Amino acid sequence: MRTRLATADDLDALAPLFDGYRQFYQQPPDLARARAFLAARLANGDSVIIAALDAQDAIIGFTQLYPSFSSTLTARIWILNDLFVAPAARGTRASFALLEAAKAHARASGAARLSLATAHDNSRAQAVYERNGWKREQRFWHYDFAL
Repeated sequence: MRTRLATADDLDALAPLFDGYRQFYQQPPDLARARAFLAARLANGDSVIIAALDAQDAIIGFTQLYPSFSSTLTARIWILNDLFVAPAARGTRASFALLEAAKAHARASGAARLSLATAHDNSRAQAVYERNGWKREQRFWHYDFAL
């Protein structure tokens, strides 16, 4: 399994995957919106998208990292906000390859931490994260305020 940083040239392959990711989290299908969102992130340098490639170099999954900082650590951190593998490619270890690539990118940037959140009922993803060395946060509750 190979991974690489995605570019604007990958938008046509990434957009359906990103739309699938959004649908998994109960958002209505909207391929144009998915493509526009990713295009803006890449054009503005707001995020880093890592693509997983199959043996024919087709993109079968992705993860999207957003840069942030920790005041307590006084250091850069990365938020692994999205991870998705095409249903037909699940079980190929693409998710592990993406997680390893995300760790490598974070380390290379001098980050102190890589963080993620997932739904309480997403036990399949939780198992993947834990098998890959991630630890569930026990000290803090996270809150959101919808605007």
